[in-house]
Amino acid sequence: MVFRLVLGCGTVGRTVAEALSTRGQSHLPGHTHGSDAINSPPTSTSTAASPSTAPTAAYTTARQSALSLAARTATATSPADRLLVITADQNVAETLRDESIPARRGDPTDPDTLATIDHPDVIFIGGDRTDTNRHALETARDQFPAASITAYMGGNPTSDDRARFTELADHTVDATSALVERVLEETTTSEAEAALGLQRKLVTIDGPLAVVMHDNPDPDAIASAVALADIAESVGVPADACYFGDISHQENRAMVNLLGLSLRNLSPGETLETYEAVALVDHSRPGVNDQLPEERPIDIVIDHHPPRGPIPSEFVELRESVGATSTILTEYIDRFSGTFDSATATALLYGIRIDTNDFTREVSPADFRAASVLRPHVETSILRRIEQPTLEGETLETIALAIKNRVQRGSVVVASAGRIGNRDALPQAADQLLAMDGVETTLVFGFRDEMAFLSARSRSSDVDLGETLRDGFDQIGSAGGHADMAGAQLEVGILGQLDDEAEVESIVNVAEEVITDRFFEAMETRPGVPVSTDHRASEWLFEADADWVESPESVRSPVETDDDEE
Repeated sequence: MVFRLVLGCGTVGRTVAEALSTRGQSHLPGHTHGSDAINSPPTSTSTAASPSTAPTAAYTTARQSALSLAARTATATSPADRLLVITADQNVAETLRDESIPARRGDPTDPDTLATIDHPDVIFIGGDRTDTNRHALETARDQFPAASITAYMGGNPTSDDRARFTELADHTVDATSALVERVLEETTTSEAEAALGLQRKLVTIDGPLAVVMHDNPDPDAIASAVALADIAESVGVPADACYFGDISHQENRAMVNLLGLSLRNLSPGETLETYEAVALVDHSRPGVNDQLPEERPIDIVIDHHPPRGPIPSEFVELRESVGATSTILTEYIDRFSGTFDSATATALLYGIRIDTNDFTREVSPADFRAASVLRPHVETSILRRIEQPTLEGETLETIALAIKNRVQRGSVVVASAGRIGNRDALPQAADQLLAMDGVETTLVFGFRDEMAFLSARSRSSDVDLGETLRDGFDQIGSAGGHADMAGAQLEVGILGQLDDEAEVESIVNVAEEVITDRFFEAMETRPGVPVSTDHRASEWLFEADADWVESPESVRSPVETDDDEE
């Protein structure tokens, strides 16, 4: 059981006391669940007056800082935990008691007042006056030397006051400093400038906006597109979240269907001429894994992957430091309005979790902050259903074929699933093979129409799969990804020229051998050294698009469909 003591009940102290009580002492607002109390005054009228020297904005920011600090200094509470407020104002004490908040009248600066109280674990000093709070802090620290104390400095602390507060309190809240830091954060950081730049760009668009994902989009791309469409709509710009290709992975379909996300599936060859402007999310170049004409003007690009060439757009936000594009869009919504649609919030959180592999891969502090912002708005029951979709029979057959056809050399396994109908079954098969005893790296591939799709997984700290697949397959197709998950796609042009089933099967067998040999060779060579192209079979089997080879950004296709969907 934790005993929390609030000494003084001014603007900030009152907010902390009410927050602790109204939340059932389970979670503090501003920490993981958020609270209207942070942004609004106390619900009951208080006779304690705020000092005229402190602006309302400073008090609002101070309340936020106080709640955040109180959350960090206190362990999780339970209904058995204790809370007591000591205030010199009898009216305030009575009002708090009417609200079922334990309170008593007393002088927070008087040692005799504190002498009658059990030793608290956590103390928050929250009066409005600096001199009163300083005396209360000195008394509390003398009376309860082992307690964790968070102290609000009040409206007008001197340099001497600041030094004394810093000396005695474990944590301090300074209205002026907090306000300045908040203003700077909201207006001068690169993230703030990007959000303002996006807003300026959106309001110049006179007509509908197409927000285009990469082909066969993954959760991060889907969520980001829906979120940007929401933002555009909020400033009066009609917008559609669009994609080419299919959403075939069962979890991704479940996400779209269960959340009721509004998406437009574009037809091959569609040029979007009916739209006034076009935005790209989770990829950055037209014509590279989105079936748009390469010359199509782009107005907005938002992505978290490193650029593979010049970005032809008026507004560009490429933030490689975050683990998901959904993180960037979460920040935008939070800065634009702070109002999250529950479906969009759920999609964004799922997108972050998938792209960071549940916060274990290439994750940043910004990803955790975005998740904490989204969490209160998420439909957790729907999220659980998305994560546990029905496994289709075709997926099970692909996994079974991969297990049956596997070739193992040491801890590396390569397997062909033959001709497939659903390319999204490949990463699931790669995951299953990785679960086998003694296996640290896997590659599973399959053929559909004239394409070969590859998906790789690794748990070895000595392997960078993104580099390995680029070394092995960039010369004959497109490849890339993360250190622990990557993918590639290769065009087997000759398959489109054959009608005889036996000949097709023969070509597939040769392609399987070439893909297997190239992957094992890439695993054995030094990173950054392309696999030899002396194989005659490689020359006539695979028709690499020249633009793909010259523009590695094309790796978004396998990365987004095979490597970010699990």
